[in-house]
Amino acid sequence: MSSLRSSKVLKQGWSFRQADGPANWLSVDSVPTVAHLDLIKHNVIPDPYIDMNELDVEWVGEKTWHYRVDLPEIPVSAKEKGSKVVLVFEGLDTFAHVRLNGKTILLTDNMFISHRVDITDLVSDNNQLEIAFEPALLKAREIRAQHPEHKWVGFNADLSRLAVRKAQYHWGWDWGPVLMTAGPWRPVHLEMYTARVKEVRVDYHVADGFKSAQGTISVDTEGSAGDNVTVNLKLAGQSVFEETLTITDGKAVASFTIPDVSLWYPSGYGAQTIYTINTTVKAAGHELDHHTQSIGFRRVELVQEKDDIGRSFYFRINGADVFCGGSDWIPADSFLPAISEERYRRWLKLMVDGNQVMVRVWGGGIYEDDTFYNACDELGLLVWQDFMFGCGNYPTFPSFLDSVQKEAVQNVRRLRHHPCMAIWAGNNEDYQVQEQEGLEYNFDEKLPECWLQTNFPARYIYEKLLPDVMSQECPDVPYHPGSPWGDGKLTSDPTVGDMHQWNVWHGTQEKHQIFETLGGRFNSEFGMEAFPNIQTIEAFVTKKSHMYPQSHTLDFHNKADGHERRIATYMVENFRVATELEKYIHLTQLVQADALMYAYRGWRRQWGQKRQCGGALVWQINDCWPGTSWAVVDYFLRKKAAYYALARVLAPIAIGVQREHHDWSVAHARPAKASHFHLWAVNSKMEPTNATVCLRFVSIETGSDIKPAITKEVSLVPNGTTDVLDGVIDNMAEEPHVLAANLSVDGDIICRDVDWPQPYKYLSFTGREVEVRQPCHGEVGVIQVSAKRPVKGLMFEERDGVTISDNAIDLIPGDEQVLKVIGLSGTSPALKYQYLDQ
Repeated sequence: MSSLRSSKVLKQGWSFRQADGPANWLSVDSVPTVAHLDLIKHNVIPDPYIDMNELDVEWVGEKTWHYRVDLPEIPVSAKEKGSKVVLVFEGLDTFAHVRLNGKTILLTDNMFISHRVDITDLVSDNNQLEIAFEPALLKAREIRAQHPEHKWVGFNADLSRLAVRKAQYHWGWDWGPVLMTAGPWRPVHLEMYTARVKEVRVDYHVADGFKSAQGTISVDTEGSAGDNVTVNLKLAGQSVFEETLTITDGKAVASFTIPDVSLWYPSGYGAQTIYTINTTVKAAGHELDHHTQSIGFRRVELVQEKDDIGRSFYFRINGADVFCGGSDWIPADSFLPAISEERYRRWLKLMVDGNQVMVRVWGGGIYEDDTFYNACDELGLLVWQDFMFGCGNYPTFPSFLDSVQKEAVQNVRRLRHHPCMAIWAGNNEDYQVQEQEGLEYNFDEKLPECWLQTNFPARYIYEKLLPDVMSQECPDVPYHPGSPWGDGKLTSDPTVGDMHQWNVWHGTQEKHQIFETLGGRFNSEFGMEAFPNIQTIEAFVTKKSHMYPQSHTLDFHNKADGHERRIATYMVENFRVATELEKYIHLTQLVQADALMYAYRGWRRQWGQKRQCGGALVWQINDCWPGTSWAVVDYFLRKKAAYYALARVLAPIAIGVQREHHDWSVAHARPAKASHFHLWAVNSKMEPTNATVCLRFVSIETGSDIKPAITKEVSLVPNGTTDVLDGVIDNMAEEPHVLAANLSVDGDIICRDVDWPQPYKYLSFTGREVEVRQPCHGEVGVIQVSAKRPVKGLMFEERDGVTISDNAIDLIPGDEQVLKVIGLSGTSPALKYQYLDQ
């Protein structure tokens, strides 16, 4: 009788050693792992995240590392005719020579590819698996030297990285360290079976009325023992479709219809309904394998239609237009096995809690762990997925293309059942490299073979190889050749495609107050740096003498070129700069929060009814190590001020008030005689909402209203922008004042916005006082805050284990704000806080 497939994860019992080091083998806590983690555990190297230890561990990436493990005993039944014994390697980083009992069974050169190796005829009574990982850094340089015909150009790090299919950020980036990892970075399994479910593919169509779905479920099996397969589609444990099919040549296909389908929607637009497909292979009534896979039914469209601007670029999910406010995602650690499932979920829930609806998986990292996409499905977070190419001119020699083909097919197949998948893009900024380096690109040339003959051959990957894979493997998800890219036009063209807007911070270093004027049809990268919170700095700086803003260690933990000048520029232009570290941190976070607020607020307003801007993804949500970067949440998941600013701007209903920008530096600090201002509201709900809007004009000096407030009753346009009021400020006759707007629904204020005269450095904040009434200590409490004069950037400390509903807020006299707090126990001290010019 054939037995049920078994799969054992080879997690424990491993050991490792340096190939040219001591002969003794050291223990490994568990696999997945990489050499750095095991060396840290044995105190062979210091933690590279602390101080400047990164420099002391560079040698690790230049060595060969061996890992070995004894396989479990192979039962007699696994050696019977028709049975198979297979080793499964989900991910080996990167150049791996795999031996079983001294015999080579696998050679790898791509960390993004998984491998299945049939060892049925190789196993004996005692079996030892050994893997030698050669240094990708040195191998990459060898491969580059073998291809002098290629033009090796790009942004960031050693450009030999372009020759190797390894996470590109491991070579170092402008936000991360150089840590060249090696090891079994994803699980290793030992499988035994006579038949197994090889793959389950679902192709479906959601009907035009969005009430039903129909399609096919295709099952590929392996092994000769199975004769039928049962497919059962369930929702909340209840079967909605079931059929038993005969297996023919390893394949079986079932057609299905769900007349009252429950669709999957992104967060805020509907339910995140997940169905389950249970697939069982049997022979003579005996179960041989069981496979479970989730799926959500939805229709995703990338709307690119000609309009009076150029061509639109926005997403429509199940017929609903969605403004995709969100973030770009880099790997959450330089040591990938260190990212736990719980940590993934915390990151992604944090995004959804902050009213973000899309995350972009950046092309210099990895195709993320299944946990990542499962959480996005459950939370309703749309995924923009880059293929793993970033900031370079990639080669196209035959073995490279073969590897890329396998990589693309495997990962598209692995991820295609996730309803969160909204788009795949061919690369990150490779077309910008083409433009900057003057590489050949004739958009009108449509013969792929010709592209391979140019000095930009990677076009073949992005415009031929990858779209072919998508059309064959995942035709229902849009494909976009690159990010940014726009139908062959310049990547900076604001009328078409998506855009990376780096003329704030990089480039021409524009004032962040005009961010909204710099955008395109979809803004998939933009950003502003800020220091992390003081607790994070204390975690990686061990010398008290280095606890000042421009210390050697703090500079070392900021990898951005010219970051000193850029931070200084935006600080000096806007604030009276402090030198004490905690105040300096606060100011950098206020700059970041303001910059990103101007961007998101303006671009969401442009969503309007004409969809001038389809979305905004900030660079970046997270860090891969503790340091200063563009992240709005630092490595330890401590939120910066910008996180809260974005959450307010991206709320389902948000109000905006803004006076026109007066460039004080160009005007030689001469004030504008008058300033026009605009007041509007945005609403992502699908129905009109009746609201009351109030605009106050509050003196910065005294806190008094300098003229009567304006109150209007409005009906907010569904899924769009409602213009409420335009006005003019007479700067010669009126004292400096803030424009304080709020919006009420059924008498409750649900959103606020405050517009300040710019720059803050010209304003006097003397005499500010904030009244803070902290909660009665308990699991859930409130903080009540108020002020008699306008206060900028009241920021409570980010304490681990404590969640606060809002932070980094502006206070207006007469408008007490109540913040909810979770996790502040009775024995905890009150939260510390600071505000501008405290």
